[in-house]
Amino acid sequence: MPLFYADVRRLARHERRRVSAGDTLQTTALIHEAYLKLLRSPTFNDRAHFLRAAALAMRHVLVNYARERVAAKRGGGALVESLSEAHEFAVEEDASLIGIHEALDRLAALDQRLAQIVECRFFAGYSEQDTALALGITDRTVRRDWIKARAWLRRELAPRNA
Repeated sequence: MPLFYADVRRLARHERRRVSAGDTLQTTALIHEAYLKLLRSPTFNDRAHFLRAAALAMRHVLVNYARERVAAKRGGGALVESLSEAHEFAVEEDASLIGIHEALDRLAALDQRLAQIVECRFFAGYSEQDTALALGITDRTVRRDWIKARAWLRRELAPRNA
């Protein structure tokens, strides 16, 4: 963790702002919470293994934080968010982040790699290159799978007409 602290801090700051964690969840708190989750796996095989684990840890911290805020508000309307680009949109509602998390769990049941790409790109804010390194695949595969994953999530998160 100390070797990658600056990178993780930069990613955490970006993700905290993007998901509208606001002033109540500081970047340092997000990093420390993720670090506590990473302590459960004290050894990492390589940088890619660490990046995958950090992405998953940040996902869990952000989703748990959103769940706590929704519970504190006694619910709230879920907004469907566009998944056009991971770095270009912010999640305005905690319930929306939880909806994306739950949809991602369903996607993982269908295609684990697509779900891992969403974790890296959306929850950790990794670039295509960082995602490729973390998952041991090519940049081109990341781009192709990111398009598939976004399309699946858009359909899954679209409001259902009764």
